[in-house]
Parts: sequence; structure tokens; C-alpha cells
Amino acid sequence: MAVRGLRGARLRRAARGRPGFVALSLALGLAAALLATWPAVRDLGDGYLARPSAGFGETAAGDHLQLGWALWLPGHQLANAGAPWLDPYSFQPEADRAINLQGWLFGLGYWPLHALLGAVSAYNVFLLLTFVAAGALTTWWLRELGLPRGAALVGGLAFALAPYRVAQSTGHLLGPISLLLPLCLLLVERRRLAAAALALAAIPLSGQTHLALGAIPLVVAYAWIREPRKRLLLGLRRAALLALPAAGAGFAVQQLVIEGSIADGGRSLSSVDRYSASGSDLVDRTLDAGVERFVFLGWLLPLLALAGLALLWRRRRSLALVLGLAALVPIVLALGTTTPLYAPLWHVFPPLHYPRVPERLMPIACLALAALAAFAASRIRRAPLVAVVLVALAFDLRVPVFAAVDADEGNRAYAAMRTDGRLFELPVFRPDTHYGSVYLSYAMQSPRERPQGYSTVGPTEADGLARRLRPLSCGRGEISPAISFVAIHRGLYGQSGYFGPDCADRAEANLVRTGWRLLERDGAVAVYGR
Repeated sequence: MAVRGLRGARLRRAARGRPGFVALSLALGLAAALLATWPAVRDLGDGYLARPSAGFGETAAGDHLQLGWALWLPGHQLANAGAPWLDPYSFQPEADRAINLQGWLFGLGYWPLHALLGAVSAYNVFLLLTFVAAGALTTWWLRELGLPRGAALVGGLAFALAPYRVAQSTGHLLGPISLLLPLCLLLVERRRLAAAALALAAIPLSGQTHLALGAIPLVVAYAWIREPRKRLLLGLRRAALLALPAAGAGFAVQQLVIEGSIADGGRSLSSVDRYSASGSDLVDRTLDAGVERFVFLGWLLPLLALAGLALLWRRRRSLALVLGLAALVPIVLALGTTTPLYAPLWHVFPPLHYPRVPERLMPIACLALAALAAFAASRIRRAPLVAVVLVALAFDLRVPVFAAVDADEGNRAYAAMRTDGRLFELPVFRPDTHYGSVYLSYAMQSPRERPQGYSTVGPTEADGLARRLRPLSCGRGEISPAISFVAIHRGLYGQSGYFGPDCADRAEANLVRTGWRLLERDGAVAVYGR
């Protein structure tokens, strides 16, 4: 009886400890989110948490606007009995309805956030939550691997604050979607192979086919080595089955989205050269070379990871091999054409023809480095020393990449469009030019069909149309009778710098001369109707 009572007391204490540790892990993730976005996060409802950019009197351009549109669209579509994976507004009527890959995974959770908080605050809260989830899922996975709580927290913090992951979270879905990597490994560790296969397939289905090129072999290799030695052959078959849904999803994205788009045919090796990082970028904390080439690893984290790799090699060699390669291979590929390896590999491996940014696999390296650092921290037994490591890592990994970027919610000019009809926006940009993201931001205020849009896999028809209509940006030509409204964004003329100083005036004068009337002007935006 006494033994049973003692055992029951221990179980009760453990049960009480688990919720406390979960709360601690979530709190640490929130602290990481605030640290990564400080001081911009102080203006949580006033501007988008994104890369610094000037709006010139209106919403500032950036990929965060494309992501915000993609996240908002599924809920909007469901509310209007539409398919949540389609974008019925962009590039219309020139092309078939675009598929919205970026939004479906997080869209249902984003829907109530947008309804409660509005576009800017909803996006910012979503972004902060992805930091919390990335850290918590990594911590949970490392605990399943048998690491002590303190060490697991070290790994979770290291992945949440990984500089490359943070930089990509300034607007690219690659940052938030990287939380699926520890989720996949966690599900494998808990023998939830079907769920792991679905989580892995969600990566290419969210449009992150480049990340999937590395995520698939990582998860397959990890699943194989986690099988008991007596069942290695059976484990290999099971691990291979994990890859089938993701491979099928990647093929479907290639056929349905990429083929026939402006990205069909891939990228040239010279375009890869433009975005290839150099060896010095691995230790450079600044973003002077641009966010795409930003591959800073930290200074303390790689040292901890090397120590963890040495410790792990003595005890769990297969896991050390997988994590070591998961750290090394993406880093080497991120250097692109600056090494003699990338060009030959590019010629013999066709999937590499599509990403022009070779750093897209870096989230895998971030996770592997975080895990190896956690194994190094597992040798630390005293909680105060673990706390010192956590603080040191936080200072080592923090990079100031966020700003509160200009937003223009509730624009009166867009609210003046009170009837149905297509909208044409000036100036005109080609589909893969990021200044077109501004139009997506305003489209949430007045959703309607528009000939323009912003997508690196936009339809070729829309690209041809943009080329033909570009002279309208400077007042040359007439607008199609199929258009009911025209919006002139003077701020975008200034943001892009693509047009002459009097082009906005000439475009507006051309509208008046051809019978359009001003409906409303609000800031740098003016809307005309027939």
C-alpha cells in the first residue's frame, strides 16, 4: 500500500508539472516572438510587422501583403459560399481563377482573427503565434526524443529565433510554414505516421515546393532511423510511404499551378547567381545583401551544435548523421553558385531549375542546428546554467529585421465603390513585381475582379496584358469598357520609382479627358468611376 501510494504521489506531481512546463514553453515562445519583432511590436495595431518600407502616403509594398491576402481569402470565400482554395478576383477575366495555395492551411484560424481584429492586427497576431508554435513544437519533439526539459527549451528557443526563419517571417510564408518541420518529426516520433504524411504533404500544397525538396528526405530518413533495428527493412518501406502524399502533392502543384504560368520553364542559373549567399554571409548579422541572401547562423549556436553533434555521435550515431547532414546540406546549397557544387547539381537535378533563391532549404538547417544545440545543453544539469544559455542564445540570435510598416485600413476612396464592376489600378505592374502586393491589401476592402494581381506563378496571359497596358500608367491609351472603376495610387508611383515624376498627373488627366469622374480621394489614392 505504501509503495502504491508513493508511486501515485509521484504521478500526480508529474501531471502537475506537465501543464506548468507546457505553459513555460509557450511563454518562452511568446518571449521569442516579442524579442524578434521588438520594437516594432509596440505598434501592433498601427502597422504591419514586416521589412521596413515607406508607403508614400498609402500602404507600403511587401510580400507580407500577399500573405495577408492569401490568409484572408479562404474565410472570405467560405462566407460567400465559394471554394476556399480559389482566388476569384486576381487576373480576371484574362485567366482562369487562380489557386490560392498560401492561405488554405492557416486560413480557417485566420478567419476569426481578421473578423475580430481587422487586417493589420490579425496579421500581426498570426505572425506572433507562429513564433510560439515553432518553439513549442520543437520543444515537444525534443522532449519525445528523451531530452531534459531545459535542453528541450534551448532547442525550441533556437529554432523560434533562428535568424533565417525570422527574416523569412517578415513576409514570406516560408517562415511560418517552417513550423511543420518539427511537427512532422514529432508525429513520426509518436508513431503517428499517417498524420506525419499529411503534415509533410501540406508543405508543397502550401506552395513551398522548394522547402519540400529537403523536407521529404529529412522526414523519410528520420522515420527510418527511428525504427527498431530488428525492423529496419519494414521501417524503410514505412518511411518511403511517408513521402508518397508529399511527392504527389508536389507533382499536382507543378501541373496545376506552375505549368503554364510565368514560372513555367524554371529559372536560369544566372538568376540563381544573383541570390546566392557567400561564406561570409553565414556570420554576417546585417542584411546589407538583402533578405533572400541573409543566412546568418549566429555565433554561439553553431558552436553548441558542433558540441552536440560530437556528444550525439558517441551515443546515437544514426541520429547524429541525419541531423548533421540536415544542417550541412542546406547550408552548402544556400551558397549556390559561389561553390563548384551547385552548377553541376543544377544541370542533373531538374527540380533545382525552379527556385531562383537557393537558400529556401535553410529552415531545415535551422531545425537541425537547434536540435544539436539542445543535445549539447542536455549535459547541463543545473537550471540556472540552462537559463544563462537561453539568455545567451537569445542575444546571439536576435536580428533587428522587423518594422511597423505603413498600412491604410478603411480607405474612403475604395469605400466609394458601392456597386459591382471590375476595377483597374494604376500604375500597372507585371504579375511578379512585388509592388502589385499593395493592390491586394486594398482589395480586401473592396473585393472585385481585377485584371492585375501579384504572384510569381501568375498566368502568362496576365503578364502579356500588363505589358500592353503599361502605357496607361503615364496617361497613354484608353481603358477597356469592361472596367467600371479606376484607382490611381500616387504612393506607388513614388514607391516603385519606375515612372516619370509627372506620370501620375498625366494618368489622372487622361481619365478626366476620356469621361471618367472622381468618386473619392483619400490620401494618395483616388478612385474614378464612369
